[in-house]
Amino acid sequence: MSFELSPFEVSAALVSAAGVWLTARRSPWCWPVGLVSVIAYAWIFVDAKLYSDMLLQGVFAVLILYGWHRWMRHLDDGGHVRVAALDGRSATLHLAVGTAAALALGYVMHRWTDASLPWLDAALTAFSLVAQWWQARRHAAAWWLWIVVDVIYVGEYAYKSLPVTAVLYAGFVVLAAMGWRAWRRELRQAPAR
Repeated sequence: MSFELSPFEVSAALVSAAGVWLTARRSPWCWPVGLVSVIAYAWIFVDAKLYSDMLLQGVFAVLILYGWHRWMRHLDDGGHVRVAALDGRSATLHLAVGTAAALALGYVMHRWTDASLPWLDAALTAFSLVAQWWQARRHAAAWWLWIVVDVIYVGEYAYKSLPVTAVLYAGFVVLAAMGWRAWRRELRQAPAR
């Protein structure tokens, strides 16, 4: 396992970190920055043969457009998105769908591609989509799921010799913890909506 520093990966990582930082701050600018990031990372993941991650970037692009539209309709007077609670029934349903999607995608990637780490990559992809859906829907719980997924991603990317991306995802864990605190505080202070 050798580590090479790619200027393109470094640039993609910086843009991606900026997008997550803006999300933690509840800024709608997170969406266009995130769009640039997912386009860049789609190329990186094709090169690493992480096809589920590459597909994830395409779905993220669609969810980014959805989230951007949704957030723009729920801004407070300061231009920040209002946080919404996630009920237990919806959380359970979404996690069950994520599990089913992980198994289906893992099977497809294992059976019909030369994907590296097909089952792990598929599971991380599926649960990243759940987290992104929650983020677009303005749920603070998204940050907990991001923390779990990102910790596992750190190991996957280190194993695949993507050191910059591994460090980026370690940073995402920190940003997700910050996002959780900030969004939880906003949820507690905000009137019911």
